[in-house]
Amino acid sequence: MVLEHETQHPSRWATILSIAVKIGCTGQTLNAWVKQVERDAGRRTGPTTEMAARLKALERENRELRQANEILRKASAYFAQAELDRRFKP
Repeated sequence: MVLEHETQHPSRWATILSIAVKIGCTGQTLNAWVKQVERDAGRRTGPTTEMAARLKALERENRELRQANEILRKASAYFAQAELDRRFKP
C-alpha cells in the first residue's frame, strides 16, 4: 500500500504515517515492513526474509550442537576418570 500511494503524499514518511493509522500500527513498524519488502524484492540491500530465517535456524542448530558437544566432552572426561580410578585400585 505504501509503495502504491507514495505519489499521493509529499514524502514516504507522510505516506507511512497515513497508512499506519488506518491499519492500526505505528509508523516505525510499517516502515520496517516496507523496508523488508524492498529487501525481498531486491530494491534494497540487506538480508531477505528467507536469508534471515535461514541464518536464525543455523544459529539455533550451532547453539544446540555446541551444547551437545559440551555434554559429550564432560561425559568423556567422566568415563575416562572412572576408567583410571578403576585400574589403579588395589
